[in-house]
Amino acid sequence: MSELVRMISTDGTLTVIAADTTDIVNRMEQIHQTSAVTSAALGRLLTAASMMGAVLKGKDNSITLRLNGGGPAGSVIAVSDSEGNVRGYVSNPVVEIPLNIKGKLDVAGAVGTDGTLTVMKDLGMNEPYIGQIPIVSGEIAEDITSYFATSEQLPSVCALGVLVNPDLSIQAAGGFIIQLLPTAMDDTIDKVEECIKDIPAVTQMLTGGMTPEDICRSVLKGFDLEVLDTSSPEYRCNCSRDRVAKALISTGKESLLEMAQEKVTEVSCHFCDKKYNFTSEEVLKLIEK
Repeated sequence: MSELVRMISTDGTLTVIAADTTDIVNRMEQIHQTSAVTSAALGRLLTAASMMGAVLKGKDNSITLRLNGGGPAGSVIAVSDSEGNVRGYVSNPVVEIPLNIKGKLDVAGAVGTDGTLTVMKDLGMNEPYIGQIPIVSGEIAEDITSYFATSEQLPSVCALGVLVNPDLSIQAAGGFIIQLLPTAMDDTIDKVEECIKDIPAVTQMLTGGMTPEDICRSVLKGFDLEVLDTSSPEYRCNCSRDRVAKALISTGKESLLEMAQEKVTEVSCHFCDKKYNFTSEEVLKLIEK
């Protein structure tokens, strides 16, 4: 079971959120049959989306992260609800490229660095909030940090990690986000920088048996932290036959008439690969709607 925790320093200067998303990323790999590097890319983005979604206040709020970097993986998309439940997909799930110069999975090479990170928040208003920044590194954590600094003026530290087994299952996945509150002074920033200077990789902490709360306390040793809330997010798709029917209707009458020429039209959900079949008669009825 995946686990997420939100904490705040007792002096009110910062918040930290950490998540173990191993089960979520394993489920994603099973659905999309991703290669190692695309598992790492989409797994990191799903983890970031889950943590960012968990701070949304409205029950029906959601957040969508989209990376378009021009790399061989194509678009990488993750969507979270306000409980941190996520779903996602990558345009090209199987990408095989050499390891990077550090001998690690080349996420930046798969995602690409010539493009944008787009963050869309649906907060139940007439129009969603949309923030967009140029991709900084393609490693995703740095891009999330840059988004917070540029679009939300929130000094932040983000770390994300996915450890892929030789059989392509996920050994560990997770991350954390530290954010300074308006009450933070320069000495708080210095203190945070000192805390995170020599921390191990997130996946190393997780494989060492640390919980998200352990991670929060470990990366912010110099701070007294208290728990705000905990949750158990999961990979969850909200597709339904009715939603798919509405999507088909939105393609227009001409498109539906073309579909009706076939005995059965099969539609697959991008996020969970569930298939929905519509007979020719059912497609014609959609035209009437």
